[in-house]
Amino acid sequence: MTEHSLPATEKISKGRTALFIIGMIWVAFNLRPAITSVGPLIGDIRQDLGISNGLAGLLTTLPVLGFALFSLLAPKMGNRLGNERTVFLGLIILTSGIVIRSSGPIAAVFAGTALIGVGVAIGNVLLPGIVKHRFPEKTGMMTSIYSTSMGLFAAIASGVSIPLSRGLHLGWRRALLLWGIVGVIALILWVAQLGRKDRPDIPQSAADSTPLWRSPLAWQVSFFMGLQSFLFYCIIAWLPEILSSQGMSRGMAGWMLFGVQFIGLPATFLAPVLADRFSHQRGIVGVISLLYFLGLLGLFASGNPVMAVLSVIFIGLAQGASISLSLTMLSLRANHAKQAAALSGMAQSFGYLLAAIGPILTGFLYDTTHSWTLPILSFLLVSLFMLMAGLGAGRNVTVFHEK
Repeated sequence: MTEHSLPATEKISKGRTALFIIGMIWVAFNLRPAITSVGPLIGDIRQDLGISNGLAGLLTTLPVLGFALFSLLAPKMGNRLGNERTVFLGLIILTSGIVIRSSGPIAAVFAGTALIGVGVAIGNVLLPGIVKHRFPEKTGMMTSIYSTSMGLFAAIASGVSIPLSRGLHLGWRRALLLWGIVGVIALILWVAQLGRKDRPDIPQSAADSTPLWRSPLAWQVSFFMGLQSFLFYCIIAWLPEILSSQGMSRGMAGWMLFGVQFIGLPATFLAPVLADRFSHQRGIVGVISLLYFLGLLGLFASGNPVMAVLSVIFIGLAQGASISLSLTMLSLRANHAKQAAALSGMAQSFGYLLAAIGPILTGFLYDTTHSWTLPILSFLLVSLFMLMAGLGAGRNVTVFHEK
């Protein structure tokens, strides 16, 4: 049957699916740039605002705290308003936060940053549930698409921050403000989804009425999510400073941060696809942890250009695979879409609360010791804990069916 002979209803269905995928990709484009664009500029922001390293780290940590606080509320908002409408609301909050952050003094900077965290939290939490509901047989592939899209713009944001701020003389405020344009485009494209109000009726079982926090598997998924996020946001916030302290120019250090994220894109795409094909994900977790450990160890010698590049490659591959694998586990470890949203809320709330410690702790350790040795050692320790959590989360079981 040719495309022209397809029934009208099937053509409409394909068109709606295409619109959803395009909208999903643009929503994903917004879930990292407002945060990853800050890392390369954090030195300029700190100097302009006259704040300490620890307080500067809060600019990366505040959105993560927003993830933690609103991740538990997002599924409830989705049940009440519909997931698609709630994602639209999240985009409005996110875009408003970007504008406010660039509009005024220190108070506006931190208030806008907090709103960015709230907006991103909604998209972070609800997309896995939406994907599991609309594409139950293609969860891995669809997770690959949106997580890779998220990683792509996260990388671009890191790479272009310095050229926009210094090369085009926009300054850090206007360089960060430009990401509001991506939010506006996403809002326009997501309007097509507002006619839906997905609140799927799932048959209730005894397991569904049991709080997720009673499931050891849910905690293992949460710890894996949190520890990989801890490393991600520490690298995003402080890698340019670590490399700069060893003699690398700030511009090049910004591009190295871009490299970390760009190199990780193939791994971001492949990890969910592989996770879908294997009965368990423990092998993938082991490879990720090994790459992280080698890459972080190499930071001790990143004054050597070869070691710096190798560290970026290893960390990038590990970082790319770990974020998409953790998102995939939210669907694979759940029994249905509603539970996937609830697990996503728990894992991202607890996980990002754990991750929020990272950038501030790293800045505090550096301010205290005036050396990057202790922060890097803390990263290595976290990578080992992530391995332990991931081996549990990677089992071929689902929540409350863990034996």
